[in-house]
Amino acid sequence: MLYYLINRLKAVPSINEIVLATTVNVTDDILIDFAKQENILFYRGSEEDVMSRVIGAAETASADVIVEITGDCPIIDPDLVEQTIQMYLHHEVAYVSNCHIRSYPDGMDTQVFSLESLKRSASMTDDPLDREHVSLHMRNHPEIFPHLCLIAPPSLHWPDLRLTLDEQSDYILLKNIIETLGSKNLLFSCLDTIQLLKQNPDWLEMNRNVIRKGDT
Repeated sequence: MLYYLINRLKAVPSINEIVLATTVNVTDDILIDFAKQENILFYRGSEEDVMSRVIGAAETASADVIVEITGDCPIIDPDLVEQTIQMYLHHEVAYVSNCHIRSYPDGMDTQVFSLESLKRSASMTDDPLDREHVSLHMRNHPEIFPHLCLIAPPSLHWPDLRLTLDEQSDYILLKNIIETLGSKNLLFSCLDTIQLLKQNPDWLEMNRNVIRKGDT
């Protein structure tokens, strides 16, 4: 699944470097092997303090702007990532996302902000929840960190559709989607996925009972 995610991010025109931000735990050694195999950068940091881990990952790549994608979004649409980046680059804001206001399917989540803004946010909070959910402090303080939200057009509006990977049932659905659409085009779009699921509504039962964590 991580292979599909990384290769989709490699197709995003504005992304210069990909950094796999994982933990110092021995169980994550396999992810470092994967990063080397895929010829991408990696950074190892705290399991709990994800905010500091993302800062370290950004510094590893000498990044000015961070495009944060979580590892549970294996079929994220490269075009939506690029669109979110362009919105950030063309507006005087500190934070842009397509998931703060939920309109796209869960699993298309893209957040864009500067390293400078993240460091400023990190200096202002020691709350464990803020440190775990990297952008939470920024999102909760728009008066300090102005932000914009990318809202899905009608063709892509399906906020209750779960395309994220947390449970075995999520894996089974994503595997079906990838094997069906990926046989023709590995970079199939969000729209392709939506159309496939509308043609196969019974597939939605595969992970319907998974309870989505709150958008914290």
